[in-house]
Amino acid sequence: MSVPMKFREIGDFHEYYSGARKARYLTLFVGGNHEASSHLFELYHGGWVAPNIYYLGAASVVCLGPLRIAGLSGIWKGYNYNKPHHERLPHNQDDIKSIYHVRELDVRKLLQIRTQVDVGISHDWPRGVEWLGDWKGLFAKKDLFEADARAGTLGSSAAKYVMDRLRPPHWFAAHMHCKFSAVVNHGGAPLSVINGASNDLVPSSTANGTQNNEGASIEISSAAASNQGLQHNEDEIDLDSDDNGNAGSAAFSETAVTTSGPSQTPEASSGDPSIVPEDLRAQLPASFAQPAPQAPPLPLPAPEAITNTTTRFLALDKCLPHRKFLQFLEIEPISDHSSSSTTRPHTLSYDKEWLAITRVFASDLILGDLSSSVPLNRGAAHYRPLIETEEAWVEENLVKTGRMTIPEDFEITAPVYDPAVGIGTREQPEEYTNPQTVRFCELVGIHNPFDMSEEERERRRIAGPREDSRRGGGGKEDGRGGRGGRWGGRGRGGRGPGRGRGR
Repeated sequence: MSVPMKFREIGDFHEYYSGARKARYLTLFVGGNHEASSHLFELYHGGWVAPNIYYLGAASVVCLGPLRIAGLSGIWKGYNYNKPHHERLPHNQDDIKSIYHVRELDVRKLLQIRTQVDVGISHDWPRGVEWLGDWKGLFAKKDLFEADARAGTLGSSAAKYVMDRLRPPHWFAAHMHCKFSAVVNHGGAPLSVINGASNDLVPSSTANGTQNNEGASIEISSAAASNQGLQHNEDEIDLDSDDNGNAGSAAFSETAVTTSGPSQTPEASSGDPSIVPEDLRAQLPASFAQPAPQAPPLPLPAPEAITNTTTRFLALDKCLPHRKFLQFLEIEPISDHSSSSTTRPHTLSYDKEWLAITRVFASDLILGDLSSSVPLNRGAAHYRPLIETEEAWVEENLVKTGRMTIPEDFEITAPVYDPAVGIGTREQPEEYTNPQTVRFCELVGIHNPFDMSEEERERRRIAGPREDSRRGGGGKEDGRGGRGGRWGGRGRGGRGPGRGRGR
């Protein structure tokens, strides 16, 4: 778990994991940057981390009664975006951080959704959403955000891609340790240039710090009012804190991404010392030459079935005294799934379109191999007929046979938290084959790359983690596009690396 040593403590999640306590209400969540990532790795496709607490996986769409909910785990870091999920136990220090960086393949799958969803959830804020609410009040509370926002590096490009494509009526996020709401108009609100710099963009509709969208619930307050009631907590992880301190170099700092597509990475500046000059490239053997550029994938028109044009964004604060961490909402579903049963209590079910997408992309998932490359994005025009074929398979084999309900089949896999062991142990956790993932892969008819023989796991344990890179993690942890606080890890040792699962 990526948490500075001084903040590591055991919480109460281990009581829910062990069964000593049970969550009173069905709880759905996505992963962030201070999670027990080795535990969530077992549930890549989603699953129960404890009774009544459901993890949405690296990316997924599920249905809760009439609601259709899309989730994206992780935080944005451009230099890992196009890499495979190469992290596998035992982890080195690089793996502990990169394992929660969102990957293009997972975003690519979400971008294939062509029908309306009701709710979107991400840990990181969608990039640029700060300008669509009370940004003056936000910067008064979080003064370090302003420089990143004006540079275009605050928040997640991946979350923005998904939000702009799926356009749900509601989008929820966390990560920034403050309550903030905004309204996103997908019709394309005009932007104005301020301070004479092309990357200093502020929506003209928010130039006075207000939103006039009818029916929108936007909190407008002065700087003084924004700070009222906030109390500094010495035990709270600073957004800038990191195990490595200031390790890293500016060469790997976050780069603004504005108009590049979801499978593109930002161009490095000409002063980047990692760039090899062209005259030196010409002297290299042919084997060092860059591969020939691929033709861009054929696009498809925006999905006609996605009709919503306004997304209401809401982020809440940490669960601490005098903080705004809770809000009740009544959501009116608009998705096609809204015709489903409204009988309460609502139950979780698989999403037909998402299962089809999962089948199409199953063979592209690569685990534990840093040297491998993710298969190229072939574009929506290529994937669409494949997904339609798989939707017919899901309809015939799962929908018609009544197998779409997500089973409440949580099982304990790792030992529960043992106070005698504590959270100070440096021992690597074990990797387990989660029975939920096994059953899901069997249900959908895909290979389960998360299963591994005990002999292979022992071989990996003896070999130990690979050597850490010299980059030092890219500076202070992942920028505010990828920095975060102590949400409270789920898993082994809670806010620390202890053997049992607990928080």
